[in-house]
Amino acid sequence: MKYTSLSIQTQREFPNNARTQGFGWLVRAGYINRDNQLLPLGEGMLARLRTSDSSFFSHLSLPLHKSEQATFFPISTGDIEISHCPSCHYTERLELAQFKKTALPREEERPLEKVSTPDCNTIEALAKLLNISKEKTAKALMFVRKADNKFIFVAVRGDMQLSEAKLRKLVGEVGLADAESISKSGAEAGYASPIDLKDALILVDDLIPQSQNLVAGANETGYHLLNTNYPRDYVAEMVADLVQAKAGDGCPKCGNPLEVSSAIQIASGTEVDFENLMLALAETHHDDKGLKLPLSAAPFDVYLMHVPGKTMDTKAKAEEIYNALQNAGISVLFDDRDERAGVKFNDADLIGCPVRVTVGEKGLQNGMVELKQRSSGAGKISLEQISTVKNISELLEESLYE
Repeated sequence: MKYTSLSIQTQREFPNNARTQGFGWLVRAGYINRDNQLLPLGEGMLARLRTSDSSFFSHLSLPLHKSEQATFFPISTGDIEISHCPSCHYTERLELAQFKKTALPREEERPLEKVSTPDCNTIEALAKLLNISKEKTAKALMFVRKADNKFIFVAVRGDMQLSEAKLRKLVGEVGLADAESISKSGAEAGYASPIDLKDALILVDDLIPQSQNLVAGANETGYHLLNTNYPRDYVAEMVADLVQAKAGDGCPKCGNPLEVSSAIQIASGTEVDFENLMLALAETHHDDKGLKLPLSAAPFDVYLMHVPGKTMDTKAKAEEIYNALQNAGISVLFDDRDERAGVKFNDADLIGCPVRVTVGEKGLQNGMVELKQRSSGAGKISLEQISTVKNISELLEESLYE
């Protein structure tokens, strides 16, 4: 394909809305515009990625994290939070991630005791008043299932945060319970517990049965119960993992600390988000001059350019090389502009094709052209050699020639 026919517009400066280096390089190289819309080069890149075989991820050299269901690329501006173990590579969306839970030392169960706790409708206020740690409390969360208006009561240990994603996975879509639903169940907002509730679907996190003598609401404003115990004082329809992991929690597989980071999703099952993949490639494969794309991702194998000569028609010779490479099945972006050499070299680096072929007067006088891999130094190759290459692999081998 010829440069002029694609109407490529490279940029000398990063766009002012560039949130990441990769996005900025894609705009500067003419793959997308500032509004993140695909341009011809970007369309060419995606077309190549879409036609790659199923193992193409292994050829892209990306720092990907893979769960059983999805593949993620870590990036500070990502719209997804993931939990990842650097040791064994366990990965999951943070909201669904499991972790190694640690129960408190076992205690003998003590009798229930109702105590006055005025103005203690939060775990923090309750723990402060009673001079206990949040781990010794049971947190109440109340919802209504959207499908049938069933009242859902959830209990987790007071130092934990409920994962609504885990809850939805168990019971379906839910909304926060309103005052009427709470009252009908026999609970009291801010002072609720699962004890003696009516017509409620009760779920408890699996740490609750391992925790003795927790403080929970008395279902009466201004009062809590000391020493609640499961299943002595109440039972649940479901005991399951309901809480959200955090950085530093133990990996469920190997026990080492989990890390939490932002990411974008690259694939879900066999479905690939190619635009996110393009961003991941740009974030990973660039230097201070532009993109450095791997062969399996670049829109073209070769960036072919001519440097206008004084005594020779370098453009005509470049046309011959262009045709020969295309006939060999090598995709070529032919910079056919009559521009200064410096402009073309800059654009070649920006666009980031794996190989650059430069046809110049001095080289032609010696029967040679310059051949340079984007990631390494330049060498020379004879006109005869470049005109008879059979595939891109052969050309890449030749480009190591000094």
